[in-house]
Amino acid sequence: MARSPYEVLGVPKTATDDEIKKAYRKLARESHPDANQGDAAAEERFKEIQGAYDTLEDPEKRKQYDTFGQNGGRPGGGPGAGGFSYENVDLSDLLGQFGGIFGRGGGGRRGRPQPARGADLEARVKLSFEDALAGAQVRVPVEVDAACHTCHGTGAEPGTSPVTCPQCGGSGTVSDSHGLFALSQPCPRCRGNGVIVEHPCTTCRGSGRERVTKRYAVKIPAGAKDGTKVRLRGKGEPGANGGPSGDLYVVASVEPSPLYERRDADLVLEVPITYPEAVLGATIEIPTPEGPVNLKVPAGTENGKLLRVKGRGAPKLKGGGKGDLLARIKVTVPQKLTKAEKEALTGYDSVLRERPRDRVFNR
Repeated sequence: MARSPYEVLGVPKTATDDEIKKAYRKLARESHPDANQGDAAAEERFKEIQGAYDTLEDPEKRKQYDTFGQNGGRPGGGPGAGGFSYENVDLSDLLGQFGGIFGRGGGGRRGRPQPARGADLEARVKLSFEDALAGAQVRVPVEVDAACHTCHGTGAEPGTSPVTCPQCGGSGTVSDSHGLFALSQPCPRCRGNGVIVEHPCTTCRGSGRERVTKRYAVKIPAGAKDGTKVRLRGKGEPGANGGPSGDLYVVASVEPSPLYERRDADLVLEVPITYPEAVLGATIEIPTPEGPVNLKVPAGTENGKLLRVKGRGAPKLKGGGKGDLLARIKVTVPQKLTKAEKEALTGYDSVLRERPRDRVFNR
């Protein structure tokens, strides 16, 4: 005995139209033959589900079934119920409405390959520390795909042209029949392009592309750090099927400086001074990227102290201006003393009032 349409859809007799539609959609997606190829049982379940829905989604048919029952309403399950056939139900319609299965969204049909953006490329350039601070113009060689110079991108030997694919008639798709339903898929002969190359170009072997080296003039901005990227739009790999080209990223590899340590836009310079200069104070000359300047060392300057020289650092990549130069003081200790130096220090030690280790012992 055939099941009632309510039993087939798993809903009560009091179910609303929305509840019936929701139950049908769920069961139809699960049992559709396109999703269960070769499963005869799934075909039968799907026919039963569709027949039940044909009865309940129509107010008049549902009323007739509720009044007269199985015999009067010819409800779900039978192949003839409601004039049902697979041709009236396309899985792509279900996928389009409900987000798809197998990772596909709306429509299950596939046509010719869609335009695709080309890949981004990356090239590295080496710069000296000084060139990175000042900015530099460099030439960057990059290998990219380009239209074949022999066939101009057609893939066909000069004097010939690609022809319409005889298998798909230029549509790029073919239908694969599975009994009561059919699936569209890319044409295997032309790979979905709609055309085939009968006489391939000997240079590119029918691909229409060849590898070439292009050289671009690239301006590296002043103040560039190691790893700074410069973007050249549209200079990457060309797109496919008319899609846009990717971008080229030029990455600066900056050599370290023997003098300066980089801290963003600030530069740190180690400056050695003598003990008397640290104690008494002094004005000394120090180097900067733009030439020497005078630095005032205050009396009593301790080892490791940072003295700031404003505006003598690296150019800022954003916002303009320059960072600062930070002079890190290093008090030197002589390794060998002359007799006079030793006598002078001994005399100084005899009158020295400072007892620095008292702080260690809290004295």
